[in-house]
Amino acid sequence: MRQLLAILLTPFALASLVGLVVLFPTGDAPAVSSSGLTPVDGTVTAAQAGPCSEGDVGGTDCLTLTVQLTEGAAAGSDIRTTVPLEPSTPRFAVGDDVVLAYNGGEPLSGQSYQVVDFQRGFPLVLLAAVFAMAVIALARWKGLSALAALGVSIGVLVVFVLPAIVRGENPLLVGITAAGVIMFAVLYLTHGFSARTSTAVLGTMVSLALIGALSALFSAFAALTGLDEETATLVGVLGREVDTRGLLLAGIVIGALGVLDDVTVTQTSAVWELRAANPSLGWRELYAAGVRIGRDHVASAVNTLVMAYAGAALPLLLYSSVSGVGAGAILGSQDIAQEIVRTLVGSIGLVAAVPVTTALAALVAVREVSPATPRTG
Repeated sequence: MRQLLAILLTPFALASLVGLVVLFPTGDAPAVSSSGLTPVDGTVTAAQAGPCSEGDVGGTDCLTLTVQLTEGAAAGSDIRTTVPLEPSTPRFAVGDDVVLAYNGGEPLSGQSYQVVDFQRGFPLVLLAAVFAMAVIALARWKGLSALAALGVSIGVLVVFVLPAIVRGENPLLVGITAAGVIMFAVLYLTHGFSARTSTAVLGTMVSLALIGALSALFSAFAALTGLDEETATLVGVLGREVDTRGLLLAGIVIGALGVLDDVTVTQTSAVWELRAANPSLGWRELYAAGVRIGRDHVASAVNTLVMAYAGAALPLLLYSSVSGVGAGAILGSQDIAQEIVRTLVGSIGLVAAVPVTTALAALVAVREVSPATPRTG
C-alpha cells in the first residue's frame, strides 16, 4: 500500500518541483511606479492641537507634532509637522513611535515629512515569540516541526509567490505550484514520512483540486474580475496588465490549503487510532466511524471559515450596509461577491475532504495497522 501511495503522489510532487524551478523569479524585479516617498522612523516628543494655519478661525483643526527623527538624513533632529484631526486619521500622542513619509525635500523642514502610521515591529515580534513558546510548550518536538513548516510556508510566499507574480508569471500557475510545494513540505515536515501522512496528502490534493475547479467555474459564471480596491492599486503600481482573475483564484487555492490540512490530518489520525484501538474493524466500520467524527469537525470548520472571512471584510460589510442600496446590489458587488465565492467554494472543499480522506484512510489503515502495530502518540 505504501508503494501505491508513493506511485500516486510522486508525479504530483515532481510537478510541483518542476513548476517551482520553471516559475522561480530570476533577475532584477521590474521597475514599478513609485510615490517618491521614503519611510522614516521617529518619536513624538510634543503634541499641540489648534488651527491648521495661523489666522484660521473656525476651520479644520490640526495636531502639530514635534517628532525626533531616529533615522534618515536628519536622524537625531526634531521637525514639526501637522496632522489633520479627522475621523479617518490616527490619534498621535507624546511618546508614540511613528513612521513618517519623507518626500525628498529639505531634511530639517517639517514640510518634507508626513506622519502616516505607528511603528509596530516590537509588539509583533513579541507576539510571535509568545505564539512560538506556546506551541512548543504544548506540542514539544512536533510543535517545533510545525513552526519550521510555518517558516517554509512563509518562505514560499515571500521568496517565490510574490516575486514571481510581480515579474509577470501567471498568478494561477504560481498559486497552484506554491500550494503543491507547501502541501508536501508542511505535511511531511510536521507529521513525518508515513502512510498516514501520505494519505492526508492525497486527501488534501483531491479536495484542493475540487476547490480549484469550482473556483474557476463560478468566478467565470459570476463574471468576477478580481479587481477589488487592493488589486486595482496593485495594477496601478505595477503599471502593466495583470491577470486579476488568476490572482483571485490563486488566493482562493492558497487560502483554502491551511484549513484543508487541518481536516485531512484530523480525519486520517482518527481512522488510524480507531483501527489501532479495535483491529477487528473493517473498511466499512472505519469509514462510518470516521465520517461521524468528521461531521462535527467540518461543521465547526465551515463556521470558522465563514467567520474568518466575515471578520476580515467587516469594514466593507459595514460600509455596504449604510450605503442605502438594496441587499441584492450589496451581495452582487465585486468585493462582496468574490468573498462569497471564496467562502462557499472553500466550504464545499472542506465538506468533500471528510468523506474523501476518510475513505482513503480506511482503505490504507486496514492494510497498514495490525494488532501488532504499536500506537503512535
